[in-house]
Amino acid sequence: MTAHAPHPTPPCILTIAGSDSGGGAGIQADLKTMTALGGFGMSVITALTAQNGLGVTGIHAPNAEFVALQLTTVLDGFPVAGAKTGMLFSAPIIEAVADVLDVRKTFPLVVDPVSVSQSGHRLLREDAVEALVRRVLPLADLLTPNRPEAEMLAGMDITTEGDAREAVRRILAMGPKAVLLKGGHFEGSGDLVDWLGLPGESGGEPDIVALSQPRVDTPNNHGTGCTLSAAIATCLGLGMELRPAVQRAQRYLNLCLRESYTPGRGFGPPNHAAPLTLRDF
Repeated sequence: MTAHAPHPTPPCILTIAGSDSGGGAGIQADLKTMTALGGFGMSVITALTAQNGLGVTGIHAPNAEFVALQLTTVLDGFPVAGAKTGMLFSAPIIEAVADVLDVRKTFPLVVDPVSVSQSGHRLLREDAVEALVRRVLPLADLLTPNRPEAEMLAGMDITTEGDAREAVRRILAMGPKAVLLKGGHFEGSGDLVDWLGLPGESGGEPDIVALSQPRVDTPNNHGTGCTLSAAIATCLGLGMELRPAVQRAQRYLNLCLRESYTPGRGFGPPNHAAPLTLRDF
């Protein structure tokens, strides 16, 4: 029998987010993404949702102390190389998560400021927005708002390229090390553009660059934000620098959208396994 060299251990990547019973978004999308890109996925569940491709019918959240216990237990047992947050739901849960991360964070953190589902169901309580801005944004190595989330955080409408750049500047001033304003909610027929903003050197003007991908015409866009943020967190955990990590995550999501399908009623998710199923075994 031929001896095989041992495989390197995949980096441990953590998602702190809600569960999607339909499997297309939330921790389910995150774990699939992390596996497809070469990470070992772990989860801290902040809320259970009853949902499918048609929408969210209910939310049940554990108490904040149990969320914190999940997080400390994972950190005690695994060398986390990268992490992301998604649906954090309530101010007490945000405070509990931030209390742990303030002391234990030694890894890059991607924050997806999830507030409303694709079907319009609110996933972040109104009283939690202030806690998110105050406690979590300063911990973020990258914040990944979509257009409505960026408008909420920046306090402005975003319709033009100039608006996008100004919104990124305003959000950077709230404390994240970088901001990726996602372009999926902007209408148009050309390429989809995400705006990556980095603080300027010595407090100077922020560096804001347009990162484009071909727009994919598909209704299967459930969980795209979860997928992108999980992909970036995984790439950072693999040791990539921020901009290459974002661009690799963009390419992964684009492929998953091109290869997407509809597993049930309503909107389907990206095909998270696309890079795996397209290979020859």
